[in-house]
Amino acid sequence: MPNPSFTFNGIRKSWLHMTLGRDKPLFVPVKRNMLTIPGMAGAYLQSSQIEPIAFGQPIAFKVRDDEHALQIKDELAEWLITDKPASLEFDDEPGRIYYALIQNSISDLERFADLRQGTIQFLLLDPYSYGPELTRNFTSDAITLTNAGTAEADPVFELTAKKKTTFAMISNGDEYNLIGKPATVNEQTVDTRSLLFEEDGSTINTWTTAGTKVDGGTITGSFGTDGAGITVPDYGTGPSWHGPALIKEVTPVQDFEVKAHLQMRTPNPNQATRIELYLYNEFMNVIGKMAVVDNMTAVNKKNGEGRVGPFVGVGQNYLISSANYQYNWDYFFGMLRIKRVGNKIEFYITRIATDTRHVLNLRKTYTDNAGDYSGRLKYVQIHIGKNGPEPYSSKFFSVSAYELSQATVDQTPYILDVGDKVSFDHKNDDILVNGEPRNDLKNFGGSFFKLKKGENTLAVLPSASFNTEVKYRNRYL
Repeated sequence: MPNPSFTFNGIRKSWLHMTLGRDKPLFVPVKRNMLTIPGMAGAYLQSSQIEPIAFGQPIAFKVRDDEHALQIKDELAEWLITDKPASLEFDDEPGRIYYALIQNSISDLERFADLRQGTIQFLLLDPYSYGPELTRNFTSDAITLTNAGTAEADPVFELTAKKKTTFAMISNGDEYNLIGKPATVNEQTVDTRSLLFEEDGSTINTWTTAGTKVDGGTITGSFGTDGAGITVPDYGTGPSWHGPALIKEVTPVQDFEVKAHLQMRTPNPNQATRIELYLYNEFMNVIGKMAVVDNMTAVNKKNGEGRVGPFVGVGQNYLISSANYQYNWDYFFGMLRIKRVGNKIEFYITRIATDTRHVLNLRKTYTDNAGDYSGRLKYVQIHIGKNGPEPYSSKFFSVSAYELSQATVDQTPYILDVGDKVSFDHKNDDILVNGEPRNDLKNFGGSFFKLKKGENTLAVLPSASFNTEVKYRNRYL
């Protein structure tokens, strides 16, 4: 029978085993805050507070010699020292997961010939234990599920829209969370976003090179498609920055949103590349530009750019630049977005994680009081360039443009379209729409409620509008 051990941060060591003497309490410690009054026997209970847990776990392992003991010490340090709490699972507590940090060092390390034994000090800032993640799908607009833990649980609700809707709400009957606004019988529902075009490479032949121009470079080569986006089969040649550019004409619009999903990969640090999005008005004057640029020749450094108007100098008119947006890695997968409503131009850049969540995002807004960039949007231009060795894979997955309008007092706008995803994350108190943090949409009366112990009945509204699932972990005192 194998010696009992534990798994930390998803890793276990076959040479390490636990010994007797773990001093973890049986359940979470509760601090009672009391109010005493002179002349009154006893006290009033003011509040209760769950406290962190610190405990020791004795361990033992064998070594061959002093050199091997030093290797084991380094391996333990690399494994156990983390910046954030990591999962901790003991063999003698099957099905339970803690989230722990290592506190101090291994204490009382004793040497008995080839045997070493000591005590690891664990710290549980969150003292609860958890079961494995459970997923339940709503078969209609409601579901009844059981929280089998001994404490309330934190659910995460994922709603995928089956049709356009003006709001999304999840409720347990007593509490709710809500974005948007239900329409009254006297209000008309309207769409305030009208699609001008969406390009994934399948109709890239309808774009043109006529009128294209880029900052500090030469337009050469050509775009193509791999069936999953807009690629660059040919960068052409040039002395510095060079690569293809194409432009698309749209019906002139005043308020708009233009966004691009893209990737940039440079496994060789010498691969300098840029992916750019330009917007022009009816007179071919630049309204704004956004880009991801890796212009370093020795390290991987992806800089974001967001600028109003044409290039007039380094750092001038840039709301987003290397000064406030850098990502020091070889692969960037994310989104650029420029939006104008009235005299406000908003620039948004984000990386997108594998779970579609927006991470490392930045939003900056420019107020065009002088009207310098107020001309109607008529042209959208894309450009991918390189300077030196060819990058591994720079591409646009999609580029899309929308006309924006404002709802009137007797209208209620749709906030979700078919396929849009809303996450009510009651674990982290977040609301995401298509991965983008949107707590600004949260209804004032809404709350990030928990799953009570035992049976919970949940409902989603509006009816027949969403495919819904809920994820949670049973939590134990």
